[in-house]
Amino acid sequence: MDGNGRWAESRFLPRALGHQAGAETLRRIVEAAPALGLTTLTVYAFSSDNWKRPANEVTALMQLLACYLESETPNCLRDGVRLSVIGRRDRLDPALLAAVLRAEAQTRGGTRLHLRLAIDYSARDAIRRAALLSNGDALRFEPAITDVPPVDLLIRTGGEQRLSDFLLWESAYAELFFTPVLWPDFTPACLRKIVRQFQLRHRKFGALPPPPLVGQTARWLR
Repeated sequence: MDGNGRWAESRFLPRALGHQAGAETLRRIVEAAPALGLTTLTVYAFSSDNWKRPANEVTALMQLLACYLESETPNCLRDGVRLSVIGRRDRLDPALLAAVLRAEAQTRGGTRLHLRLAIDYSARDAIRRAALLSNGDALRFEPAITDVPPVDLLIRTGGEQRLSDFLLWESAYAELFFTPVLWPDFTPACLRKIVRQFQLRHRKFGALPPPPLVGQTARWLR
């Protein structure tokens, strides 16, 4: 969800208002996702490196995340959305941590969409922790790092073309889409367009593509 601050600054608004606009965008995207065939949606809400930002912006983000969880939990219950949080929890504000625990407990039964918020998240840290928890056991490593299938589609808004320590293990064979659209301007129509492009990509996972049928070969050679 990149570009909230720049969106606000381009309008001569406080950066906090950009993050609020980003929360509204997330609400619209979550509502649209199931109809597009998405079953899991993971969004980068606050990276472990974001602690380096000014204290007032960090505080505003923590408060916004707590408010989002409180306000969206009833909507998630209504729409069959399971809400969970990945990332470290030991550094979260107590109010935010309490909101996380309530939202996860109340929406655990949601089956229509699994919405995961990455808060104080670092993929490298997640990999290190999984390695320690699995104690060298390969069968225990992957369950320790993630509770969802590998990422199929990774979208980064805001014009940057890098992963920035997000889901590095899970995205080994993800299809990557980078868009200059800032997150507050990202609409369900934008998501729909990218999903359609994703569906046209031929994913081989390192193998060779299957040979075409004889009829298809003849048609291609005409």
